[in-house]
Amino acid sequence: MKVPGVAGVAALGALLLPAPAHADLLVFRTGRTMSVAAVRVDGDRLLLTLREGGEASVAAALVARIDPDEVPTPVPAATPAALPAPASDAGLDPLVLDGVLAGRPFAALIASAAATHGVDVRLVHAVIEAESNYQPRARSRKGAKGLMQLMPATARQYAVRDPYDPGANIEAGVRHLKDLLTRFDVGLALAAYNAGEGTVRQHGGLPPFAETRNYVARILRRIGR
Repeated sequence: MKVPGVAGVAALGALLLPAPAHADLLVFRTGRTMSVAAVRVDGDRLLLTLREGGEASVAAALVARIDPDEVPTPVPAATPAALPAPASDAGLDPLVLDGVLAGRPFAALIASAAATHGVDVRLVHAVIEAESNYQPRARSRKGAKGLMQLMPATARQYAVRDPYDPGANIEAGVRHLKDLLTRFDVGLALAAYNAGEGTVRQHGGLPPFAETRNYVARILRRIGR
């Protein structure tokens, strides 16, 4: 099934109701795929019932088509904390790395957003791991929310209505990260993501905060830098 642009997405409603015998396979325009238990339309977004439980949403324009997936719904995956995490993904063979990343939660949403905005998918995974450990309902004491821990001002900047929506959170978080990468090298971009762009500029580089320095070092180690 081909997915049309925003103008025609409302016509998908009746076609996207999943049959009880199978799941749906989303084929993204990047070539990535994602198997979900069900899909329904909400304006210009597709609401996904995830096979591992929970819900997410993705912009309909990112999806090329939806095919039936006859693979039975698997037993719920292990919690993110139990997922294997190599000391550095960077040293892995690309095919092995694809398999490692594809096995992580929200892998298709992450891959799609990373490809759309030209950000290294390994970097996005490392940021999400450091920010929330893949917990979509995570909330910090400072009010940062969701997978990529969007602060309220950042959520408003990227027009995020629900920061706990994995698709919207990842999309905005990757856009924010990309914006920072256009102004700083990767280390300072990560520092700005953690402590704020104004803080990085105020200190003329990496801020002298243990939390920020450890955050940057941890992510750079994860991507092999």
